[in-house]
Amino acid sequence: MSASRRSFLKKLGGSAAALTTGSALIQEAQANAQIRQIQSTIRPFGANDQVNIALIGAGIIGHYDTSTALKVPGTQLVAVCDLYDGRLTRAKEVWGDQLFTTRDYREILARKDVDAVLICVPDHWHDHISIAALNAGKHVYCEKPMVHRIAEGQAVIEAQKRAGKVFQVGSQRASSAGILAAKKYYEDGAIGELTFVEAYTDRSNAMGAWQYSIPPDASPQTVDWDRFQGDAPKHPFDATRFFRWRNYKDYGTGVAGDLFVHLLTGLHVITGSLGPQRIFSLADLNYWKDGRDAYDLVTGILDYPQTDKHPSFQFVTRVNLSDGSGGGQATKLVGTEGVIELGWNDFTLKRFKRPIAPGYGGYDSYNSFPKAIQEQFAKEYEARYAPETRKGTKEPDVVFKAPEGYDDRLDHLTVFFNAIRENNPALITEDASFGLRAAAPSLACNLSAELRQVVNWDPVKMRIVEPAAAKAKPKGTPKPGAKAQKSVAKA
Repeated sequence: MSASRRSFLKKLGGSAAALTTGSALIQEAQANAQIRQIQSTIRPFGANDQVNIALIGAGIIGHYDTSTALKVPGTQLVAVCDLYDGRLTRAKEVWGDQLFTTRDYREILARKDVDAVLICVPDHWHDHISIAALNAGKHVYCEKPMVHRIAEGQAVIEAQKRAGKVFQVGSQRASSAGILAAKKYYEDGAIGELTFVEAYTDRSNAMGAWQYSIPPDASPQTVDWDRFQGDAPKHPFDATRFFRWRNYKDYGTGVAGDLFVHLLTGLHVITGSLGPQRIFSLADLNYWKDGRDAYDLVTGILDYPQTDKHPSFQFVTRVNLSDGSGGGQATKLVGTEGVIELGWNDFTLKRFKRPIAPGYGGYDSYNSFPKAIQEQFAKEYEARYAPETRKGTKEPDVVFKAPEGYDDRLDHLTVFFNAIRENNPALITEDASFGLRAAAPSLACNLSAELRQVVNWDPVKMRIVEPAAAKAKPKGTPKPGAKAQKSVAKA
């Protein structure tokens, strides 16, 4: 038995126990209980210190983030920006006529009464607005993925360092009570040594595949199409591209950028990992052939190197938007002595203790021995292994569930406002560096699928590594790495 597992079992023993992390508390029942409740301990600081926020991008996730942010005591929405006039009208219907509204995010950043901005715009605008907001002295909550292109990440990191402001990426799994509780069990050695992780998020309906509703009044008059396109390739006005931008590589990052990032965020929080070193993926557009160019199926294999935080392990992940079974999602961390099966804000801990004795007979070479040798083998086996060492033990599964109504997004935004009130960016787990380390491997899956080759990534320096073979090419020979770097813009 490993020392980490002995430590874990010792902590689990007794009539009741409490596991406390920085942001989560598991109230343990009796040692033989099968269902245990997870309780968040994230609490708002300094609610009397009002934080004025502005929303930039009043689409689906903008409404979710803003409505949740306003549940944190001491927050007030003062301004909203969007490029569709109907959303500015709707913002006042939902949050009040007193709001300042505009199509130009720069007017938001110029306002003295805005302390922090929620950036909920298409992916290709994330870096531009994040950097501009930090330079304007605003705290920033930027939806995931942090960047549209891998090469954009370092500029966001540098902007955060210069500004000294709070910057948080919006994958709420970083603050989930379920993820933080699972992290504690992982660190206590509950599953032994990690060897393999598999995760998937599958969907089957049109909404899950981003076929969102398009308002009947969408037109060049009601939509600021030129501003929306930004640095993307230019197209004539297209309401489908505007309202279903996730389906197009010019503006979005597809299933990898939208959904792999959530899976990687949870994995990196639990394991403390900085990320993989090699990424390979396959992708296709199988079902949703509605004019989009983003894949509806991506499968990635990511190779994580050994670090002082974790052993080397493989991560296999998938998103399928045309799943015929109705969809679903799960993450499984497989160790040598147990498994953690994650839902969203829940998980199941499964453990198996192997027998010390290897056993014999059955599908075994023992049966091919002469009878006399079999008898000798059995006698020696009986003498070597005591009866209690010959049988494995499957421990009862333990299910951890968050209480009904728990909202990890609220915890995540509470952490954001706590950091603002404490003027302490270090309180943020999912800062710009964490954001790039989750986004880049995800976007590298898109890149790998396009190039049909492995993408090498340095998780410490946060950059794509040119293959050794390319470095050995004579001068003047085209380098595969150059092609890779050019394709990063599409990843």
